[in-house]
Amino acid sequence: MLGYAILFFVIALIAAVFGFGGIAGAATGIAQILFVIFLVLFVLSLIFGRGRR
Repeated sequence: MLGYAILFFVIALIAAVFGFGGIAGAATGIAQILFVIFLVLFVLSLIFGRGRR
């Protein structure tokens, strides 16, 4: 998931450089959603990983 977040972030940066506001906005929105999902999964893995020890 982090790979997708980084990919969409790079796409958003490239689109912003070329001035395509709509594409940059969509890619940034997708990257933000994927980042939040990754962050939640990371926190859950930390919580449940400590419980198994």
